[in-house]
Amino acid sequence: MERWLTRLWYGDSAAPSVLQPLAWLYGLIVGMRRYAYARGLLKSDRAGKPVIVVGNLTVGGTGKTPLVAWLAGQLSASGLKVGIVSRGYGRTNRAPEVVHVESDWRAVGDEPYLLRQLTGCDTVVARDRLAGARKLIALGADVVVADDGLQHLRLARDCEIIVVDGTRGFGNGRLLPAGPLREPASRIGSSAIFVVNGTPEHSSLRSGDGQLLSHSVRMSLFGAQAHRVDGLGEPALLEHFRQGRVHAVAGIGNPQRFFRDLRSHGLDLIEHAFPDHHPFVAADLTFGDGLPVIMTEKDAVRCRSISHGRSFWYVPVSVRFDQAQGRELLDRVVRALAP
Repeated sequence: MERWLTRLWYGDSAAPSVLQPLAWLYGLIVGMRRYAYARGLLKSDRAGKPVIVVGNLTVGGTGKTPLVAWLAGQLSASGLKVGIVSRGYGRTNRAPEVVHVESDWRAVGDEPYLLRQLTGCDTVVARDRLAGARKLIALGADVVVADDGLQHLRLARDCEIIVVDGTRGFGNGRLLPAGPLREPASRIGSSAIFVVNGTPEHSSLRSGDGQLLSHSVRMSLFGAQAHRVDGLGEPALLEHFRQGRVHAVAGIGNPQRFFRDLRSHGLDLIEHAFPDHHPFVAADLTFGDGLPVIMTEKDAVRCRSISHGRSFWYVPVSVRFDQAQGRELLDRVVRALAP
């Protein structure tokens, strides 16, 4: 089903979809909900400190979590105490929960656990992002960065950053379930900061004579080293794995982006795409040929317990901007947070 939907959403076909009536219904519900918040029928509440929301309009990975880590690092370096709030995929507990270094990723979610490890910032998982943000402020946060939550309108925000994958764009431009859009692309207004991850190749990003791109910020994800998932040994340059074939594993929202990045380093891949947040077990990664297994850093969080003694590697990535673009993004965030 996931593969079929991906082909439907991001393929070249513009044929009518049998799912379009459901998309119209979904769009009506989304529009009514936004209208209710705009008219005060439903209420957005402030957390008590500035809030930045980093999210996406499409289903699937766009690179927002590495951007959250980068932004948290930049704001922390400026002297602010940053807190990060996230829903925590797969949690059953509704109450806000603080993520600790020793937390079980199954209880807090793989992305919040990784963000806590990468940034050292206080991180809270909560289905109710407003309650989570308030808990972070009680812990002393000067500013709250929400990983996702663009559609969580109950949490009032001072700044929105919307991230899109340059290769996939907005897909076929349709709302769920006929397309990948959670909201219409027109949701990107002049007040939101629009970030394109990678080269803006998709035609949907160039519609309207490139109006969307005229105020966008371009970023890229860079990773050149692989680290052992079990923490043993030294990192290895990706070029080291050109000596033979490797198994490339990705249980993320956009596995093909990871595979494409590995191929750009000259690696010969055997691809294994899994659903996003897939809870790996040893049998999933037992291929019987002794070849190295290379995965994303998020996948490594879910594979650490089964990695001992096995040639499992992960590739950490960092966000890169042209110097002027990175400065522009930070300046726009700071201006949005100013009282």
